[in-house]
Amino acid sequence: MSELPAPVTTRRTLLKATAGAGAVLLAGGTANAAAEERSVNAFTVSRVSLRQTVYKGRGAVEMTMPSSAYQDPAKEVLTDRDFMAWKDFDFHDGTIDAYVASKLAPDAPSYARGFIGISFRIDAEKRFENIYLRPVNSQVEDQVRRNHSIQYFAYPDFLFPKLRKEEPEKYESYVDIDVQEWIHMRIDVRGSQAKLFVNGAPRPSLVVNDLKLGPEQRGGVGFWIESGTVGYFSGLRVRRVGR
Repeated sequence: MSELPAPVTTRRTLLKATAGAGAVLLAGGTANAAAEERSVNAFTVSRVSLRQTVYKGRGAVEMTMPSSAYQDPAKEVLTDRDFMAWKDFDFHDGTIDAYVASKLAPDAPSYARGFIGISFRIDAEKRFENIYLRPVNSQVEDQVRRNHSIQYFAYPDFLFPKLRKEEPEKYESYVDIDVQEWIHMRIDVRGSQAKLFVNGAPRPSLVVNDLKLGPEQRGGVGFWIESGTVGYFSGLRVRRVGR
């Protein structure tokens, strides 16, 4: 596991975009409370609540969802949904870096796994690609569940139940992570391919060679959670390449 940057004492602020290929879109630091409030309000949100906070020494955005939105496996098939917050970058190809952490909410359902991830190429119709983590699965003794520590899906038509049924193991993998810990995610996106690198590892933990929305998809970048998760996000950097 790579060493995390030194803890910060200021909170994260508005994600700043610079136009053009090779631009870096990043989070800066400030002690100005009004700017912090604007930074949270600057996100587009879908069914989540945000607030600025500090989690384990890092300035962060905390994301929560209402418990009334938790899925009930007795009444419905558990699936991936669109609980997320994002910035409207025109992202196509490039690299996304961020620190993420999750903990289980006090009222988390039994199937909660600390679901937390990054959505990208989010378009105006709210279609998006996503790679997320299930940190709880990584630490159990059940090897099948361990193999489901990382998940790719594409919203709305290529969700994990469909992908797991039609092509088992192709869009999931194992990685050594845990809840209540900062985890560094780096996603390299080129055309129809995305690679996830975790905690500075030199080799990817997951490779997706057929992004379901296709190589021309483009749009925003943001953060995602699912049932029973309190999520924390920090240090987002997006570097665009090409067109």
